[in-house]
Amino acid sequence: MLLKPKTQNLKPVQGFTLIELLVVMAILSILFALVLVAVNPVRQTQQANNLKRRGDINTIVNAVNQYAADNAGTLPTGITTSLKIVGTTLSACDGSTCAGEFPQAACVDLEGAIAPQYVASIPYDPVTGNSSNTRYGIKKSGTNNRITVKSCDPDLSATINVTQ
Repeated sequence: MLLKPKTQNLKPVQGFTLIELLVVMAILSILFALVLVAVNPVRQTQQANNLKRRGDINTIVNAVNQYAADNAGTLPTGITTSLKIVGTTLSACDGSTCAGEFPQAACVDLEGAIAPQYVASIPYDPVTGNSSNTRYGIKKSGTNNRITVKSCDPDLSATINVTQ
């Protein structure tokens, strides 16, 4: 018996066409855009900064209230009924505005009064603040010495303030 060699029926290998590749790339870019819009990293960062601002102003209010409790209700020197920027350098705060308030002529330096006894260091705005000009404003009410601390530069048109 004689074996006959098999003939090979090789089909040419086909790849993806240019049209197929373009369609897949278009679908992937649409999915990427949808995910990017859903995640929105800029908004997430702004929300995180606002959370830090809320924590910072709570820290300042609590430290000032602890100081007042230890000093027979007397607030740290410099806190008045007009909003002042919490800072340590007059020139750093001079002319600063705080969320629509009129420009302030001075800072109120809380460094010696509440730091380091009531708070390790005075917190400052994560974006625009520094140790000389925290970008947080503080004032007291005229009648009952309640303290209000507000963020001067909140993101996302938020109003961030605490009164105690």
